[in-house]
Amino acid sequence: MLNIILNKNEEKEKLEGFPWIFNNEIYSFDGIIKNGEVVKVLTFDKKFLCYGFLNTSSKIMVRILSMDENEIIDKEFFKKRILDAIEHRNNLNFKDSNCYRLVFSEADFLPGLVVDKYADYLCIQISSLGMELIKKDIIDILVELLNPKGIYERSDVSSRAKEGLEEFKGIVYGEFNPRVQVLENGIKFYVDMENGQKTGYFLDQKLNRDNIKYYCNGKDVLDCFSNVGGFALNAAKNGAKSVLACDISALACSEIEQNAKLNNFNNLKTKCCDVFDLLRSEEIKNKFDCIVLDPPAFTKSKDTIKKAYKGYKEINLQAIKAIKKGGYLLTFSCSQHMTPDLFLQMVKDALVDSKRKAQFIEFKVQSPDHPSLFSSEEQLYLKCVVLRVF
Repeated sequence: MLNIILNKNEEKEKLEGFPWIFNNEIYSFDGIIKNGEVVKVLTFDKKFLCYGFLNTSSKIMVRILSMDENEIIDKEFFKKRILDAIEHRNNLNFKDSNCYRLVFSEADFLPGLVVDKYADYLCIQISSLGMELIKKDIIDILVELLNPKGIYERSDVSSRAKEGLEEFKGIVYGEFNPRVQVLENGIKFYVDMENGQKTGYFLDQKLNRDNIKYYCNGKDVLDCFSNVGGFALNAAKNGAKSVLACDISALACSEIEQNAKLNNFNNLKTKCCDVFDLLRSEEIKNKFDCIVLDPPAFTKSKDTIKKAYKGYKEINLQAIKAIKKGGYLLTFSCSQHMTPDLFLQMVKDALVDSKRKAQFIEFKVQSPDHPSLFSSEEQLYLKCVVLRVF
């Protein structure tokens, strides 16, 4: 096994739980370099630190697997890790839902592997070379432990290029239609594992979508950037007087309408439009008691955070100005670069410019099937603020 020696004093952050070793933290190599294989990492004074996947082609040169020197990194190791991840999701006991995340990469100590459950099917995503090389073992383990009807792979993410991997999507186990009907929070809807967002659906908002029930009963609700209607459908289910779901995609609006029909929701309508334009228009002023802002990530790098901040502030400012007195704003950011502190500052700035007052009701993060490492704040990517505006 290849030994990697770190620069002096580089181990502190790793001992605190940070999951990566960057290329500029490495002092030397002792052995034959084989990218994708498991290596042993030593401190500068040659003390054991961890085992991890190696990839010298990536800025993240080592993805940490274990800090136990006596642990054997084999198929059984990965089976135990996956079992542990499944146990956490079983503990959550999601009621009225058969879709959720089973494995969340580094947060479940399985770097580069995501596994999502959609009813009787699984969707996997692989983003590290080490995990790619053992993909067959991973699929075998999932079949053994979960006996799915089929497994679809959605490894069509740009980050694979940094690992020297090509993008891929397709069926890797069984034969099935990748468009499946699932149940979330008691609501039926369709998920397209082949073409939908992420692995088919934004599962990380499960509990936040259910949380709208505290703010929508008997209310007129506007759901912006609705995608396939997650928040809109939950509002319709939980007693909203009316729901308007808005998205720039005609296909998304069609999906929302199909999902509403599937659940016999008659209080939900769609509008295909540019949400920025809608929020600035007079047609929504003082018409809604509850507004949801769940936009796509406005930035995926630190270089564009200033521009993203302006975009987030603009939609929040216009929503605050438009909402009825005493109405509720549920506003989100899914960009890891929009830190919790920065997101709260943006909301504060939007409130000041709107010349309205607000009560701070809740601050929430991603659903608990999407854990984050306490030592790695960039994994705490999803933020939600609930305000009551006056």
